[in-house]
This record gives sequence, C-alpha cells and structure tokens, in this order.
Amino acid sequence: MIRIIRIKDIKDRAILSSPKPTDDVSDKVVAILKDVKERGDAALCEYTARFDGATLTTLRVTEQEIAEALKKVPAKFLRILKRSAANIRRFHLKQRRKGFEIRRKDGVVLGQKVTPIEKVGLYVPGGTAAYPSTVLMDAIPAKIAGCDKVMICTPPNREGKLNPVILAAAHVAGVDEIYKVGGAQAIGALAYGTETIPKADKIVGPGNAFVAEAKKQVFGKVSIDMIAGPSEILVVAEAGSDSTHIAADLLSQAEHDRNASAVLITPCESLGKAVADEIERLLKGMAREEIARTSIENNGKIILTENIDEAITVANEIAPEHLELIVTDPFRYLPAVKNAGSVFLGGNCPEALGDYYAGMNHTLPTCGTARFSSPLSVDDFVKKTQYAYYTKDALARVADDVAYFANKEGLTGHARSATIRTEK
Repeated sequence: MIRIIRIKDIKDRAILSSPKPTDDVSDKVVAILKDVKERGDAALCEYTARFDGATLTTLRVTEQEIAEALKKVPAKFLRILKRSAANIRRFHLKQRRKGFEIRRKDGVVLGQKVTPIEKVGLYVPGGTAAYPSTVLMDAIPAKIAGCDKVMICTPPNREGKLNPVILAAAHVAGVDEIYKVGGAQAIGALAYGTETIPKADKIVGPGNAFVAEAKKQVFGKVSIDMIAGPSEILVVAEAGSDSTHIAADLLSQAEHDRNASAVLITPCESLGKAVADEIERLLKGMAREEIARTSIENNGKIILTENIDEAITVANEIAPEHLELIVTDPFRYLPAVKNAGSVFLGGNCPEALGDYYAGMNHTLPTCGTARFSSPLSVDDFVKKTQYAYYTKDALARVADDVAYFANKEGLTGHARSATIRTEK
C-alpha cells in the first residue's frame, strides 16, 4: 500500500528525494570498456554472445533487414510512428538556434556561430522491451540540428535480430547507421570506435546501470547527455480531481522499474485516500504488476499539504522528471514551477502523451537534477563557437586596458601580446 504522510510531519526532507541507483558495477564496466578499446569488434561479438545469447557475423544492420522489418510492422503502427515523428519535429524545429554577429562602428566585430556535432551515437535499450519512442526522441533532434552521422546501438535478440519496431522507428527518424550491440560494450564502441563502428562525438540515450556507468566513465573522451536514473512522476492535484485518473498516471511510471518513483501531493486528504484505494484496485491485473507494486510500496508517496501553493513548493524541492498539475487553472500555477523536466497541465494531459506523441522530448533529467538540467533538445546536438575581429585602430584604443588587466593577474606575456602590436 502506498504511504500517506503530511508534509508537516516530515522531519528529514531527504525522504522527498527520489531513490538513486545503488548498483555498483563500476569495476565490471572498467574491464568491459578496456576490452572494447583494445580488441574492438572481436570484444563486441564476444559480449553480445555472452549477454544477449546471439552469435553475430556482422554488427551493422543492412538495408535489406530494414526493408524486411518495415513489412512486419503493422500499417497502423507505422502511421502512428509517422504522426508522432511529425509532432516531435514540429516541436523541436522551434529549438533551432542561429548565430549572431555584432558589427561596431569602431572597427570591432564580435559573433557566435552554431555548428552541428558531427557524429552522435544513440543508445536504445533492448532486452525485455523495445522502445521505438526513444529512437524518435533522440534521433529527430539530432537530425534537425544537422549532425552528419546519426548512429544507433541497440542489443539484438538471441537470433541476432533487432525488433522490427526499432528498425521502423529508425527509418522514420532518418537514422544513418544501426548496430547490433548493447550494454556497456556499446558505449565503449561509440566512445573509442572499432573496425565497424565509428567513434562518436556525443552519446545520448537511457540504459541500465551498466550503460549509465559506462557513459559516466567515457565522459570527457566524448560528450554525453545525462546520467539517467529511474523514472519519476509527481502529480499535484486539487480536491475534486479524478482519483482513478491520478492512480493510473502514477502507475504508468511505477511499471517502468522497481526503483521508479510515483508521488501525489494534494491538500485534500479524502482525495489522497481515494487514490491509494484506486492504486490497489488498478494494480491487480497489470501486466507488470509485480514491478509496479514494488515501486509503489518502496518509493510511492501521497503527501498532504495545506494548499496547492505549498504543494508546488514541495514539488520544486523534489524537482521531478514528470510533473502533472491536475488543477482547474493549471496555467495560473505554471509560472511557480521552477524545477521539473516536463509539465503536464490539467486533467486531460497524462504523462504518456509526452512519452509518445505530443512532441516534447521524453529524455528528461531525473533524481532531482531538474534543478539544473533540461530535457534533451536540439541544443544537445550543436556547439557554439565565438569569434572576434579588431582593426588596428580598434586594438590601439584598448591595448593599454588589456595589458593593465593582464598585468594585474601577473600574466605579462598576455599584456605584451596586446601592446607589441601598437608599438611604433
């Protein structure tokens, strides 16, 4: 049963924090990455046989495999994939940045140019489930940014095949290359490059503890998006809200992972109790009941506050991945939301819309990192370069200032490089 607690009774605010992964796999990941770096494709094939049970003769997916996959995907799902992709493109096209240039009359030009990252690797989880939505969410912003090469790594099944829906989503999103490799070894391949898989400049995408640890270890060799933790949902709801809808939304994230976090914050105690009862009712018969129940019992909470304003304050303290505002006038409260990955406004906007279809990205900061991090976006696939130009006269006017500043820091070489150009 989910816990019901009053905010005024919470002495240790740490209880509000989402649970962080506790699996210590760092030593194992160190060994895997080292092996992939040294032995390349041979190591990838051995790990794929060991962890996925697949014997591979080639790592790269062929055009024929993609064509065969498209035939296996139901026409209705293919249409939905395309509609979802169109929504994602429409949203992310608004994120495209342009450079700027400032031309001053005194002979100074300053500017910034925006350049796509050349090669990006997208990790798409496999194993017990297939996530074509992750393909769309990661690949489409990269293509909009203009990346030269967008690659996917994802684990195969025991027959050495990839789920057709993954290949269909990659086709719809315009992915350039797809490789049959998963786990920490895939991150190693993208970070260091192998005979078959090119080295990436950035790696994005969620994964298990091994994938997360591998991304952490290769950061600096390549860029990464974030270290994603277990999924989170936080619902702020007022009296009179539909308890069944709220319970369903909480369970939509609880079914992801035993470590997932599902929280309701409300000033209405009767609503809290009704939601707790509905959670128990809806749990029965869920396909992933055992996972969802463990999540609810270990990490689920219903927090009672004095009013909605206090509920928003607590939500900001938690900084959830997904925040639902199930209130009559959600736009009234939206400005008060400071820390959240994505916000879903009103009673007709379940978080699942963001996962699949609305167009906003579902790769979001977790474990409280929404305090300083943002959802995956086109910005993650570009870099900014600054530039400056001074005429001789423009430099002469400021050279003494530059030199004085440099000398204050004890950097006489810096000072000399400015003044030497103005000496007669």
